[in-house]
Amino acid sequence: MVAISVLDLVPVVEGEGPREALLKSTDLVRHAEALGYTRYWVAEHHNMVGIASAATSVVIGQLAATTSRIRVGAGGIMLPNHAPLVIAEQFGTLEALFPSRIDLGLGRAPGTDQLTLRALRRSPMSSDSFPQDVLELQALFAPAGPNQAIRAVPGEGLNVPLWILGSSLFGAQLAAELGLPYSFASHFAPDALMQALAVYRERFKPSEQLATPHAMPGINVVAADTDEEARHLATSLQQRFVGMVRGARGKLQPPIDDIEQYWSPAEKAHVSGMLRYAFIGSPETLKRTLGAFVRETGADEIMITAPIFDHDKRKRSFELVAGIASELGR
Repeated sequence: MVAISVLDLVPVVEGEGPREALLKSTDLVRHAEALGYTRYWVAEHHNMVGIASAATSVVIGQLAATTSRIRVGAGGIMLPNHAPLVIAEQFGTLEALFPSRIDLGLGRAPGTDQLTLRALRRSPMSSDSFPQDVLELQALFAPAGPNQAIRAVPGEGLNVPLWILGSSLFGAQLAAELGLPYSFASHFAPDALMQALAVYRERFKPSEQLATPHAMPGINVVAADTDEEARHLATSLQQRFVGMVRGARGKLQPPIDDIEQYWSPAEKAHVSGMLRYAFIGSPETLKRTLGAFVRETGADEIMITAPIFDHDKRKRSFELVAGIASELGR
């Protein structure tokens, strides 16, 4: 049985604001915990009206406080936007409050546009030091040495598992070299997935944190009681990706009856490529399609995101996936 986890982009839907999105996420994380999901991550995005998790560590604290067992973390923190010391202190604080429940996924991209990057007071060159920043973060989480000048308090000596996130071979190589678990962003950038997984497994070096490779691809999953309903619900996801192509990132839109009238043939081709690993359908359909993906990738774990407009239908989607979890990958 493959482990299944949740990536919540904390979507702000049309007609609502960030408060409603955050309250829905606190409800959804309790639902995911009751259904037996392994971990629940939120991601750092800035200057996006449709995503409410910009203050990622603050959101994680609330999600952890409203649950008791499920692992909660970042998928991820965009490390070029931050000093490693600050992240060590933030996630050290979370680990001190919620022991053995906090994950820290690290990304190399800024998670925003160049104008917003300047507003964050960061340089476009900050990502060049990503490998060194990861090593610095590891050192800050290690037990403090004698006369150590810079210490993360809370943070030092705490077990906060680091993950490397990526959508290219760079992250796969770094995760392998450092012996860290690896999550590939195939939910929006699928092209290099299979090659990245192969590189990660071939080059993996055991570490104190991890003895063998652990790969977790991210995917979109929209489940409903029927294939027809699932396809209808998935038009919200498709509209979001068309918006990305058009350079118009807005709030999550309600589903529509005819997506063919919404996108152009070129947009359809582009979005369909980006959503290559979007699994849409009834439980019976997902047993086949999602099960084949698990077997093909050899994933140790999958992380699913479900941009569904209606909150109750979104909860139902996660419920249906949990119901077939034991049958995936057989």
